[in-house]
Amino acid sequence: MTTRCNEPHRLALAYVVACVVAVIPASAFGQSRHLAPAFEALPRNAKVVLMPVDIELFSISGGGVLEPRADWTDAAAKHFKTALVQKKQTLGATSVDLSDKDADEMAEINALHAAIARAIEMHHLGAGSFNLPTKDGKLDWSLGEAVAPIKARTGANYALFTWLRDSYASGERVAAMVALALFGVVVPGGIQVGYASLVDLDDGRILWFNRLIRSSGDLRQPDKAAETLGALLSNFPAPK
Repeated sequence: MTTRCNEPHRLALAYVVACVVAVIPASAFGQSRHLAPAFEALPRNAKVVLMPVDIELFSISGGGVLEPRADWTDAAAKHFKTALVQKKQTLGATSVDLSDKDADEMAEINALHAAIARAIEMHHLGAGSFNLPTKDGKLDWSLGEAVAPIKARTGANYALFTWLRDSYASGERVAAMVALALFGVVVPGGIQVGYASLVDLDDGRILWFNRLIRSSGDLRQPDKAAETLGALLSNFPAPK
């Protein structure tokens, strides 16, 4: 038996910052914090390639250890991909899917995006003390020339990257939390963490970035996976 209770993956500092800002509404940052300077929306003839989602789900043991669950991850990846295929019709741009072979070969680029996304979470949307003076509060990040192969293979102008981590407490974990609560010890629940980036394939610049941080949702269920995608792309800069 499992119940909803998420924990960030690998307990990296980026997730600590995520926990701090989780109580701050996204609207408090202003739309401009999600957009690169001088970028407002996609051109009407934009061609966007949908990169494979970087997703992983975990079970939390009674002792709080994150245990990867391949079955959950496979199901979540399937549900999220289905939701993305359905969602692309409302993004307002022509979308392109990668072949399975190309998707496998783009794994390193996905990993690069994940690293940069965590940096943006920490240094752009995180606590003020983590801000980088050289960025001057602007969304000024890039994947560089690493994205060139994507453009060469697809002919797309932009790429949409998505990254998600989620975990669920086991029955033993819930029992431990209840027992500790009887003694006044509160074991905090975790969060569902997601990142989405729109990248210019000409220069690798991240034009739009959004993050999802919450303690609700269930990627193991099709309808809730679709809801998660909707929340992650809630302020996507579709053509006007």
